[in-house]
Amino acid sequence: MTQQLTIALTKGRILKQTLPLLQAAGLAPVEDIASSRKLIFNTEHANVRVVILRGSDVPTYVRHGAADIGVVGKDMLLEFGAEGLYEPLDLGIAPCRLMTAGFSGRENTRTRIRVASKFVNIARRHYSSKGIQADIIKLYGAMELAPLMDLADEIVDIVDTGNTLRANGMSPLEHIADISTRLVVNKAAMRTRHDAIQEVIEALARTVDQAANRGSTS
Repeated sequence: MTQQLTIALTKGRILKQTLPLLQAAGLAPVEDIASSRKLIFNTEHANVRVVILRGSDVPTYVRHGAADIGVVGKDMLLEFGAEGLYEPLDLGIAPCRLMTAGFSGRENTRTRIRVASKFVNIARRHYSSKGIQADIIKLYGAMELAPLMDLADEIVDIVDTGNTLRANGMSPLEHIADISTRLVVNKAAMRTRHDAIQEVIEALARTVDQAANRGSTS
């Protein structure tokens, strides 16, 4: 019996935008994920199943071979590293920017600042590259609150529309990276199960190309 491929999916916004791609590629889950408490689902493809994870866990599952393929934001790869992973495809969904942010009109000229972020590794590398000593404070949400409560001078966070920043008197300051959702593959699995994995990559690549072509003509 052929061993099933396992695809680790990121829950939340990315999952909602991934499911139509899976549907078009013939890889849709056979059950409604939204109405189930299950975490592992078979798909329309007999040899492919999906598992639902937090985004920060997807690279770990794929790196250690618990999943063969993963769907994850580029921010997670920048934060936790991509060692042991191939990154063959940009799915082009959930685009956003990773930026520093602070109070509008307030220029920070200090060489040591406090920075709040859940992306502690990215933040540390960014400020170090600018010769700024940054005390990184790890938070898991509501980043905009940290400067308002004088916990931090700046934040490093995902910026989509910027509306939340503006509503709290803040604005984006420096661009760190453009973020989108990537397909990643365990390097060892790519060697041992190349044909099966390549079939999935090509099916999703065709779907992404079709979506891009529809977008360019709409």
